[in-house]
Amino acid sequence: MLYFRATDPFPLESADHTKLHEFYTRLAAGRLATTRCGACGRLAWPPRGFCGECGSDRFDWTDLSGLGTIHAFTVQEAGLPAGFDGPRVFAIVKIDGLRVFSILVDAEPSSIAVGQPVRLAPLRVADDPSGSPRWLPAFRPA
Repeated sequence: MLYFRATDPFPLESADHTKLHEFYTRLAAGRLATTRCGACGRLAWPPRGFCGECGSDRFDWTDLSGLGTIHAFTVQEAGLPAGFDGPRVFAIVKIDGLRVFSILVDAEPSSIAVGQPVRLAPLRVADDPSGSPRWLPAFRPA
């Protein structure tokens, strides 16, 4: 029996599919953004439609600096998701007081180190079913 996986692994980014579409719009423009609660001021990662601290659904968009440092990382050589070449470096990046799980691109695994500076480098992934481009946050060594 042949099993065909028809699930789209990437998010639908339009306003029709998510109220966090502004995150993807800014990412496509080369800016990493997140939400700040309009009630208590808490900065959230990942971006949220409501505040985990006070429960408010009022939020403002805040651009992050785009520059961070590697807090931790791992190298994946086997079992990569479809469409990703290996080896792939995944990292937790400290940026503006937040910790962002992301992919490192243009990074030689043997030269990566905790504390190393990185810069935002949004990664274009497969277009959505209507042909619109989609993006994921990624970083590269600074």
